[in-house]
Amino acid sequence: MHGNNVSERVRDTLARLESERNVRVLFACESGSRAWGFASRDSDYDVRFLYVHPRDWYLSIEDRSDIIAEPVADDLDLSGWELRKTLRLLRKSNPPLLEWLRSPVVYRYDPAFVAQFGALATLFYSPRRCFRHYLHMAVGNWRDYLRGRELVSLKKYLYVFRPLLACRWIERIGSQVPMQFARLVDGVLFETVVRNALDDLVARKQAGDELAVAPPVQVLSHFIESELVRLQALNEPDDAAGSVDELDDFFRRYALVD
Repeated sequence: MHGNNVSERVRDTLARLESERNVRVLFACESGSRAWGFASRDSDYDVRFLYVHPRDWYLSIEDRSDIIAEPVADDLDLSGWELRKTLRLLRKSNPPLLEWLRSPVVYRYDPAFVAQFGALATLFYSPRRCFRHYLHMAVGNWRDYLRGRELVSLKKYLYVFRPLLACRWIERIGSQVPMQFARLVDGVLFETVVRNALDDLVARKQAGDELAVAPPVQVLSHFIESELVRLQALNEPDDAAGSVDELDDFFRRYALVD
């Protein structure tokens, strides 16, 4: 699917879901490798969206699903979170949610919602929670896919380096982590030999090479091992300071209206 065709198909799918599920989509964006900037030609389109129900949906004693997920079809993976679930995750400074707001590819955009939600995201951004999330992801991906193996899937290096560099970003810059991999690399990776090896993998993947199984790239593996040790020894950064009352007020403005 080409870019224009994908955008049209996503918009049509969101409109259908709004009609079928009686919801209003407030924001929709691209997530995953296409937003990170190292997708290959056959990578899926990972669409994530936020939505709200009419008021009466919330005035019920029944527990109801707070997600919408469409079956993956023709490289399109589309799922969304209901507003109350979204705000509960924002309270915990959920890193994927924070990243979505910075996606370079946006399919649906309510300007007032995004501006107000973005302000809340700044209040509830917790460097500590995000650092823990990314470090846990980097350690897990390293352990599960690369460490101690004679042959590795080379693309897994990208899935270790992204959270690893996110930790560096929080350590050195402190602000919310950008979604684009290139910004992370430019912002915090200054080891020339490591960067050259990483740039080579990214370029190969972008060119359509799915980076099949091969011996480990030693310069990348050594950097990961030493950097994980260093990051795990750091003092944790500060926590967030937002008030749940602000989330409640925001929720009422968008959900509990006629």
